[in-house]
Amino acid sequence: MAHTYTTDVLVAGAGPVGLTAAAELRRRGVSCRIVDRLPARLPFAKAVGIQPRTFEVWDRMGLARTALEAAVPMRGQFLYVDGVEQPRIDLSVPPEVPYGFAALPQYETERILDEYLGGFGTEVERGTELVSFVQDADGVTCRLRAASGAEEELRTRFLVGCDGAHSIVRKGLGLSFEGGAFAEEYMLADVRVDWDLPPGYALRAMHLGGDGAVDDVLVCIPLPGRGRYRMSMMVPPELSTAGQAGAGSDGITHGLQSGRGPESADIQAVLDRLSPKPTTAFDMRWTSVFRISHRIVDRYGDGRVFVAGDAAHIHPPTGAQGMNTGIQDAWNLAWKLALACEGAAHPGLLAGYDAERRPVGEEVVGRTVRHAVEGMENDPDDPATLMLREAQLLVGYRGSPSVDPTGEGGGPRPGDRAPDCAGLTGPITGYPMRLYDVLRERDHVLLLYAAGFAPGPGLDELVRTARESAGGRLEVCLVLAADADADANAMIEADGRTLPTYTDSRGEFARLYAVEEPTAFVIRPDGYLGARLSPPDPQQLAAHLAKVFATSPPN
Repeated sequence: MAHTYTTDVLVAGAGPVGLTAAAELRRRGVSCRIVDRLPARLPFAKAVGIQPRTFEVWDRMGLARTALEAAVPMRGQFLYVDGVEQPRIDLSVPPEVPYGFAALPQYETERILDEYLGGFGTEVERGTELVSFVQDADGVTCRLRAASGAEEELRTRFLVGCDGAHSIVRKGLGLSFEGGAFAEEYMLADVRVDWDLPPGYALRAMHLGGDGAVDDVLVCIPLPGRGRYRMSMMVPPELSTAGQAGAGSDGITHGLQSGRGPESADIQAVLDRLSPKPTTAFDMRWTSVFRISHRIVDRYGDGRVFVAGDAAHIHPPTGAQGMNTGIQDAWNLAWKLALACEGAAHPGLLAGYDAERRPVGEEVVGRTVRHAVEGMENDPDDPATLMLREAQLLVGYRGSPSVDPTGEGGGPRPGDRAPDCAGLTGPITGYPMRLYDVLRERDHVLLLYAAGFAPGPGLDELVRTARESAGGRLEVCLVLAADADADANAMIEADGRTLPTYTDSRGEFARLYAVEEPTAFVIRPDGYLGARLSPPDPQQLAAHLAKVFATSPPN
């Protein structure tokens, strides 16, 4: 065995989910290694849809601008059935949501996250795989194998399995992975076409058989580059991988399959049958055959070992939910692990990862299977709700052990996503800011809203309680009502420090958060409300923070 190294967290798998976990851990100062059995990133446009909520995640990390500049907008979808155009689907979100839908090939997502991680001095250890692990009360002993065959034993505090549908981590934990598989196989191709469909729109063209069921389908998702699309379509019999090797020793068939890939003629044949306009495919970068399963684990972790992304849930790609859900798994887990590595986490905080994320995974698996079988157009939700759900803006954690009871009243409640809003002005800036500008690259934030803040014992006690209960890991910001005297409140001090102060000049914060009276909001690092206290009460605040932080966290 090679020399034993020690690190706080080992991340197995360097796809978008593993890279997100490692990047968030390193951003928070946690030592971390990330390994991947592949020698290099794959140049495949597998997962391509980026949801608005994922951009919000990247915004909080300080990564959104880079991703936005690399992506292309997704404005909607054209739908054709038996050559007849159906009502167009337009993708839109409410005006207070800062980001829309986009497309970004997975190889670009991985590049961006990889380079971001490298900025913290951590590189992916490629050609290195996790072979086995054993955990005990104090840590996890992992065995790694390099491409050369050399083995290393690594001792780490925690292990995170982001190692895909055939996860070694999931198998090592003995987690069940219940579900099934679709009989259909699909071809994937990254190609260019010469049609004149409006840019930014996907295309779905279907043919119905005599029984009314879909027997032929073409789905085209726009990619960066003029006329470039990631296309998927049913596999002709001669390219079927059914019965071939490649499903894995666990019998799970999901993702890209081995064997002869489709050729240009195979792609062109489908376009000739289903494209609404005559077109020619060219400049093909890659093709593959893809198979789909739908499964989810019985729990997202055990002890010091956790799973995320495809290691925890796999499902149809309908609605581009998979990678986005996995990225949010990783982000939810990373901030909790960071506190645990510092010894600053409540003993039950890490258990909240399963309590919060597994219901999300169950809902996504169920919904994407329904949409794959019945069509998204037959979803019972009204169009506005469906759009918000697909954008992952309705994901929430009400009932989580680490958030307060939801209580009564309007506006977002504990466990809900903290909405963005515009129109916040400061005493120096000459332009309005968004709330997410204030929250960017911060961790826990106590946001105090009122018509005005008078320095004094009450405010001092609240701010002191916040800081002491969180061990200095919580920042306090003030938001003044639109009619407040901003100049009089420009230099508010509490507990010996000047507090960042913003004015809700357009009243958007008050409207979206449904507040009229003084209210305190605890906003978690992942952008969800942990508590809503009206009026702000130090004892209630301390009780909430005790659900998140250790009773006596280190200074």
